[in-house]
Amino acid sequence: MRLTAWFREKCKQVLSLDGPPHAIALGMAVGMFFGLIPLWGLKTLLAIGIARLLQGSVAAAAIAVTLHDLILPLLPLVLRWEYKVGYWLLSRPHAFPPRLQLVHHHPAVWLHWSTFLTVGRPLLVGSVIVATPIAVVTYYLARILLERWKAKRTLARRG
Repeated sequence: MRLTAWFREKCKQVLSLDGPPHAIALGMAVGMFFGLIPLWGLKTLLAIGIARLLQGSVAAAAIAVTLHDLILPLLPLVLRWEYKVGYWLLSRPHAFPPRLQLVHHHPAVWLHWSTFLTVGRPLLVGSVIVATPIAVVTYYLARILLERWKAKRTLARRG
């Protein structure tokens, strides 16, 4: 399926959801937030759980968490950017991380438990910092668009 057709299908799925615009937009925001967090095996479950806890749309959260698939070709750049932000925030004095060397890509290094502290912690902190404003913008944008869509649909049914 083409990328534009896939994106259009996801938009149709969100617009066809029943519920108040606030709940759907909240689900979208939660899904976008967890879509940018590097917890690959847990992001859908976390998005659904938090959406349910906040009384948002669970279906909208599940749909939105898959929207990060659009940036898959750019994922290494996004992850590096999130890592840089987290590294900068956690380092004292603030500094950006050193350039990656080819030795950093060796699988034995990535599978060692200490890698979580040296790479995972800055990556998680940076991803939360990057994902939060995106989730807030997603909430307000989705709410405005959903309210307009539902108002148009209501007028079309009456007219």
